[in-house]
Amino acid sequence: MLTLEGLHVYYGGIHALKGISLMVEEGEIVTLIGANGAGKSTTLRAISGLVRPRSGRILFEQQPLHTLPADRIVRLGITHVPEGRRVFASLSVRENLQLGAYSRRDRGEITADLHRVYELFPRLGERQNQSAGTLSGGEQQMLAIGRALMARPRLLLLDEPSMGLAPLLVMEIFRIIKEINHGGTTILLVEQNANQALRVAHRAYVLQSGEIVREGPAAEVAQDPEVRRAYLGGDVA
Repeated sequence: MLTLEGLHVYYGGIHALKGISLMVEEGEIVTLIGANGAGKSTTLRAISGLVRPRSGRILFEQQPLHTLPADRIVRLGITHVPEGRRVFASLSVRENLQLGAYSRRDRGEITADLHRVYELFPRLGERQNQSAGTLSGGEQQMLAIGRALMARPRLLLLDEPSMGLAPLLVMEIFRIIKEINHGGTTILLVEQNANQALRVAHRAYVLQSGEIVREGPAAEVAQDPEVRRAYLGGDVA
């Protein structure tokens, strides 16, 4: 479904991605793990058109993405939930969700999808008329994911969905990620909580200083001694 080939990305003189290549197959959850500054968020930003690679290719179902503007990429079926949630604080929960469907014209289906989001995140339904800026951090994360789902993505890019959340909410967010995937949405997940990410993912890539240093089935990556020592706090149950 998604292929990155020899991707190089720079921020000025900083070489953020150094020729990475990876694949995401339809129906998978694939996770990118690594330390801060490893290039995980940059990878998602390149896929969604927020930064331009200097060289390499990004293909979505064999169609090049690396030359397209971000709004065209959304229309192809890719949505990005950025780190930090980025909800529209002064708008209501419902208005934020409706903005997620800005590229769609099927009004009846948009209403049906709005109700599906409320079923997935009941707290959003309870607070649909409340300003998004008054929500808790966990509720804002749910809203950011719900807003992305309103575009009916085939590929969902999630950047640090558990950041700053209490442990119980972290478990809830990962449960919902699995449920979204079971509903047919392919997911590329960037996550500092490597333990949880490797538990829900099918496959994993480990990034270090802009390069992929390990890849494979998530269960195998989780047992790699170097990965365990660097990202998982030692032994994994």
